[in-house]
Amino acid sequence: MATMTSRERLWASLNHTEPDRIPLDIGSTQVTGIAVIAYRNLRRHLGLPEVQMNICDTVQQLALPDDDLVERWGIDVRGLFPLNAHNWKITNQDAGEYWAYKDEWGITYHYPKDNGLYYSVVENPIGGMMTSPEEINAYPWPNTGDPQRIAGLRALAERYRAQGKAVMIKGVLAGIFEMAQRVRGMSNCLVDLLADEASTEALFDKLLQLKLDFWEMALPQLADVVDVISEADDYGTQTSQLMSPATFRKLMKPRLLTLCRRIKQLAPRSKLFFHSCGSVRELLPDFIEAGIDILNPIHVKATGMEPVALKRDFGKDMVFWGGGVDTQGILPNGTPQEVRDDVRRNVEALAPGGGFVFSTVHNIQADVPPENLVALWETLREY
Repeated sequence: MATMTSRERLWASLNHTEPDRIPLDIGSTQVTGIAVIAYRNLRRHLGLPEVQMNICDTVQQLALPDDDLVERWGIDVRGLFPLNAHNWKITNQDAGEYWAYKDEWGITYHYPKDNGLYYSVVENPIGGMMTSPEEINAYPWPNTGDPQRIAGLRALAERYRAQGKAVMIKGVLAGIFEMAQRVRGMSNCLVDLLADEASTEALFDKLLQLKLDFWEMALPQLADVVDVISEADDYGTQTSQLMSPATFRKLMKPRLLTLCRRIKQLAPRSKLFFHSCGSVRELLPDFIEAGIDILNPIHVKATGMEPVALKRDFGKDMVFWGGGVDTQGILPNGTPQEVRDDVRRNVEALAPGGGFVFSTVHNIQADVPPENLVALWETLREY
């Protein structure tokens, strides 16, 4: 088979055919990234020069891979990161043992001064009381449709295309359900699902509109230079779901359908990538109905997410992006041989027939040894 460009390789797999090799993604999204510390250690291990880190996500402390690593490792997908609360207007205030940051949503984070790894949410802006639909609508929400958020992204996408790379773009806020938890607090939000359906629906509708405001501004400017559009919402836990499938279908699914269908209207030539951690097998028929083309991640250690079974039951309808290696236990704590064995096991389950893009289950964390990342890459190259 002739050697493909990265973009040709990705599209072959997205179209459920086998490319010349498995497409590789490290760092095209804020859920397939690499922590700054792990990235620095990897560069040193590979003998690459020290660089000024380009941080694409300050809250998660994720580094954007540089061109030299992208070319050396054959990374196939490059990401566009619109201005958002994780990379824009981040101002730290001294809070004793922590740096405090209040973002454009009113969410407060703390980052430990000593050996901090990432920012954690410590205060939710509308979390202290039951909130009426009227109060939700009156809250000072950010302007997600501000064109400033995509300034320079078209030129960057064209540069990536000129390099032969595929291009991915993400939105400017987390999933509707996840964002509701950030502004209300997780406990409040989960109780609201059962105790205050009217306010829950008002909050979900507001967050849906804020998503649509962004995509309706951005995609008319960028759709022709973007291959994959990234959306997300976390519905799964390690063993089940955060809400029952019945509650999902009543409260979340209609809004997910609206969002996905509008994105497809605005960018009919792009594929739709959807990230949801954890055990989401029961929801996959709903995802397919919504028009989701790509599932991320394949959370291989979660209940019901066994790669062989997922490929058998859903591989004709969905592309699997991620699940190349377990990021919870094996990648940070295993030996290089254990990493190789896990990569082989997952690749052999997910890659046959195409429809697979290699990425780790989730972001590569700070404690991952560079030797394990090299073992991952070397094993992938065998295929």
